[in-house]
Amino acid sequence: MHNAPVLAAEGSLVIPALPDLIWGTFSFVVLLVLFIWKVLPRLNALLDQRSKAIAGRIDEAKHAREEADRVLKQYQDQLAEARAEAGRIREEAREEGKRIIVELRGQAQAEADRVTAQAKVQIQAERQSALQSLRAEVGSLALDLASGVIGEHLADDKNATSLVDRFLADLDLDRTGEQDATRTR
Repeated sequence: MHNAPVLAAEGSLVIPALPDLIWGTFSFVVLLVLFIWKVLPRLNALLDQRSKAIAGRIDEAKHAREEADRVLKQYQDQLAEARAEAGRIREEAREEGKRIIVELRGQAQAEADRVTAQAKVQIQAERQSALQSLRAEVGSLALDLASGVIGEHLADDKNATSLVDRFLADLDLDRTGEQDATRTR
């Protein structure tokens, strides 16, 4: 135990000597004051500046998102409007197409009716022409036959020509009467 006073005089390994303790405490206080006075305000200023920058970016992001939402809504409205307009135009085109088809069918029917009427008129005219030509031929043949039977030339005789015309007219009346009777049956 006589080692214990020697250790106390020389200093403890756990408890420092008084001058070291005073200088260590003084240095700590000076560093603490310098840290609080110089470093801590700068550090707080940097943290505040960083917080403001982050808050500003968050606000910018929020505004950008709001703007993007507004633009998206506007785009969706325009798209819906464009789709409605396209549907309306498509419907108008269908109606216009139907109207044009009806109009063209009417024109085609009118043209067909006109062509048919014109053809009927032309057929009737050709029929009349053929009948007149046939009557003239039949009359001429009948007069030639009668001239051959009688032995006289009857082609220049007006009575003979009127007789042939009356005969053909009577035949035509008989034929028309037979057609009417056939139709009524």
